[in-house]
Amino acid sequence: MHWTRWTGLALLALLLAGCSSGPVRRVSEPSARIQQLTVRADGSWSTELRIENFSSIPMRFGNVDLAVKVADAETGRLRAQPNLTIGPESADVITVTVMPDAAGKFAAADALASGRSLAYSLSGRIDATPDEGKQRSFDLDRNGVLSPAPGLPGVLR
Repeated sequence: MHWTRWTGLALLALLLAGCSSGPVRRVSEPSARIQQLTVRADGSWSTELRIENFSSIPMRFGNVDLAVKVADAETGRLRAQPNLTIGPESADVITVTVMPDAAGKFAAADALASGRSLAYSLSGRIDATPDEGKQRSFDLDRNGVLSPAPGLPGVLR
């Protein structure tokens, strides 16, 4: 009798395990931040934009359109079509060039010359396609701070 009860429990456990559908496929909002900003000789900025995939599945990032604000004023837009697949709970970096307005150029130059940090915000949209899914648009609103990189003239990190 004791043997029958344990056999029944083991069969029930196997039956329930067979009903599972595999790992959970969770799609979460991605994020982006400026990892590095380099002021070029022509006044443009080369930005290293870090895109973070918080989903439990790979996501293909097809379109990025983000306004960059410095000192509470939009100074330029980061626009790119990276067509980049980022694995689950991972991140990757793309390079995007932007020509900031005069206020943005001044703010970056002031931060670099004085050795102070530069506060910024990104707002806009990132389009991503989950693995084996339909493309979705995600709104992004993020604040960040960059500081001069020691020994690297014109670079904020």
